[in-house]
Amino acid sequence: MKTSQRPNILFIMSDDHASHAMSCYGSRINATPNIDRIAEGGMRFDNCFCTNSICSPSRAAILTGTYNHINGVKSIEDHFDGRQVTFPKLLQADGYQTAIIGKWHLGHGGLADPTGFDYWTVVPGQGQYYDPIFIEMGIEKQIPGYVTDLTADFCIDWLDKRDKDRPFMLMCHHKAPHRPWDPAEKYATLYDDIDIPEPETFNDDYATRSQAVLEAKMRIDRDMNDIVDLKSLPPAGLTPLEEKKWKYQRYIKDYLRCVASIDENVGRLLDYLDREGIADDTIVVYTSDQGFFLGDHGWYDKRFMYEESLRMPFVIKYPRDIQPGMVTEAMALNVDFPVTFLEYAGVAVPPEMQGRSLRPVLNGTVPADWRTSMYYRYWMHLDEWHNVYSHYGIRTERYKLIYYYAEALGTSGSIEENRPPEWELFDLENDPYELNNVYRDPAYAELLPKLKAELRSLQLAVLDEPVQEVD
Repeated sequence: MKTSQRPNILFIMSDDHASHAMSCYGSRINATPNIDRIAEGGMRFDNCFCTNSICSPSRAAILTGTYNHINGVKSIEDHFDGRQVTFPKLLQADGYQTAIIGKWHLGHGGLADPTGFDYWTVVPGQGQYYDPIFIEMGIEKQIPGYVTDLTADFCIDWLDKRDKDRPFMLMCHHKAPHRPWDPAEKYATLYDDIDIPEPETFNDDYATRSQAVLEAKMRIDRDMNDIVDLKSLPPAGLTPLEEKKWKYQRYIKDYLRCVASIDENVGRLLDYLDREGIADDTIVVYTSDQGFFLGDHGWYDKRFMYEESLRMPFVIKYPRDIQPGMVTEAMALNVDFPVTFLEYAGVAVPPEMQGRSLRPVLNGTVPADWRTSMYYRYWMHLDEWHNVYSHYGIRTERYKLIYYYAEALGTSGSIEENRPPEWELFDLENDPYELNNVYRDPAYAELLPKLKAELRSLQLAVLDEPVQEVD
């Protein structure tokens, strides 16, 4: 059993925490001083992307290092098959103490329960903010308190009881800031005295965009009507624009109040490592399972391949190997995370994992053959709540090509109603907010075959199959 000089791993992941709601990413709308401690102590990735912007599929990709057509979790309706190879299993077999605490969201019972962990206690489904139920090693218990605080409490308790002669891998998975955005009482009035700035694309009119964008049910003005989310109905007599602004302020303030609790509890975990004298020996990661629309394009939720949804926050520190205060533009993917952890732990990476170790980048060198494009696929077509078309696409350093094939293809949670397929192309250098679809612009006609060929190459590389495309 190998134990000497191998790093501990503390993997902290929230749900739906967009990078533009973190001050280390230059957020205009809030401060996250404790998450910033991780970024300042190591490296911030400015181009970290998920391969499918929805909770369960991203979590499955992080566990297995494989794309969703490989690991079988294409939608939030799919349960994870725990017989698969995962990085916690490999670490556990090689002497690591392993635990997962908080949100699982990959099903529970039978094969869907967490595997590869010495200890687990997780919330069922999305979980509740107040007095949540936790399933501890298969036994349900309702615990009084606020879920973000409780998750950190349980993490610290497990760390206290660990075998200090062996390395550990702890996955601290927060339910927050997933809807319905119920803040802790201590933060209930935070931001009451200010207006949160609206994003630049708040009043996007979707001109030039696909029908998929027009039909999606995630608009703050039209679709955010649930009193559970808004906590109260808008005042009478508002104009449509005033009502939209009112809804945004209700939504974004509660979202950021939930983030405040996450940041506080990240600080508690960092302080614990400092007190124990193990901060230098521990890889600490903060990330989220995907991005989120914070009023961008007038939306909430995720799913689309647009930047705010596609981009994941990813900050990491490990004083023994990563210099502080570093920033990289190199592309990272969620399937890279497990490969990176295994390399640091000195555990062989199985050939079926499709990511690549980030360690060279973390050491300050981007290899000459590092990826300059990435492949994305959202499988869940016309789900009951958000009505987003299924699509796949490619993001390069400058361009983004999206194909809305708009078919369910038997994916669970989808509705079997095909829509006419459509393409979108964005020039991110000239149009960073993705407002102008230039797919039909003659100036880009010579570029399209090259991007489509690169899309095919990436699909082939990850063993996915394209649908029959139309122009």
